[in-house]
Amino acid sequence: MKELMLKWNRVSLVKRILAGIIVGVILALIVPGATGISLFGSLFVSALKAVAPVLVLLLVMSAISNHQKGRKTNMKSILVLYAISTFLAGLVAVIASFIFPASLSLVTSSTNLTPPEGIVEVLKTLLFNVVDNPVNALMNANYIGILAWAILLGIALRNAKEGTKSLLTSGADAISQIVKWVIQFAPFGIMGLVFDSITTNGLESLLDYGRLLLVLIGCMLLVALVVNPLIVYARLRENPYPLVFTCLRESGITAFFTRSSAANIPINMRLCEKLKLNPDTYSVSIPLGATINMSGAAVTISVLTLAAVHTLGVQVDFGTALILSVVSAVSAVGASGVAGGSLLIIPLACSLFGISNDIAMQVVGVGFIIGVLQDSCETALNSSSDVLFTATEERAKQRKEGNPTIANA
Repeated sequence: MKELMLKWNRVSLVKRILAGIIVGVILALIVPGATGISLFGSLFVSALKAVAPVLVLLLVMSAISNHQKGRKTNMKSILVLYAISTFLAGLVAVIASFIFPASLSLVTSSTNLTPPEGIVEVLKTLLFNVVDNPVNALMNANYIGILAWAILLGIALRNAKEGTKSLLTSGADAISQIVKWVIQFAPFGIMGLVFDSITTNGLESLLDYGRLLLVLIGCMLLVALVVNPLIVYARLRENPYPLVFTCLRESGITAFFTRSSAANIPINMRLCEKLKLNPDTYSVSIPLGATINMSGAAVTISVLTLAAVHTLGVQVDFGTALILSVVSAVSAVGASGVAGGSLLIIPLACSLFGISNDIAMQVVGVGFIIGVLQDSCETALNSSSDVLFTATEERAKQRKEGNPTIANA
């Protein structure tokens, strides 16, 4: 048994996850009634969500408290890349919606969620999350609040005794080790998630929204495979695809099935470590990216809003639609602070075109119907690009210093 485990661990994690996907599909087709298999997926996602808040708190505190003056972290440049990518994603979605207009069969939403009334409310929610009680932030996985407290405590502990800093570092290392243990169960977790997705949702319910899904997923693929690589190329002036495919393979696949940027934070941290990035940078940029790097959300907001516009026959000029790409980018940043995520920002975007809240909430209902694929692709794009842009800036910095050490795989 021990030898078998050693052989299993020698196989790359990506290959093991792919094996888990294949087994999950086979089991869903052969024994769809074996609902106990989906328990593996629920346990895996729950374990990741449980460890991620503590990991972020301790890693950020440790990194900042041990940060030496004069050591650059590239956070400003990474934030700029996050913003550019999110805006361009919204713009791509607007252009695609004009070229390939999609219509909706509006349905009554089964949700009782209340959307925000405006951008001011979204930003207000974001600000209140910043000043959230630290215990409450940890319990509810409020990463904006966790980051705020971690940064403040890290700064306050810069002048602490070395023993205190060492204790923080040891705590961060211990949680990181727990994360590594959890990730070893990823193949079984993904197997359960795939099984649950196929047996619960199927694909029949998505056929009526095929055109809409094609526009949504097509935009996200365009952003992932064209727009983001162009951003990386503009920064590095080298072939971006080895790094892009590494991030999509090792972060995007897992995010696709967990459908949670928060749950994927430990996965991204591990990938950053594998790529030999600076812990001072990625310990902050990865959890922050999980909250504000929302190019997938910008695509969702823009495409579904313009689908409603086309369905209702509302005449829209391209200039107004361009404003939508800005609104979707700004709103997407605050989407994580609103219950329901990016879908609940749609009524806000619809209000730009005079669409009533009742109809807009029906569009949200459509979003939940196609969410099995829309949300998966959105999360994969969002989460994988967190690592992509962090690695891009680290590579640019190391090249400038004449010390390129980042690996592509």
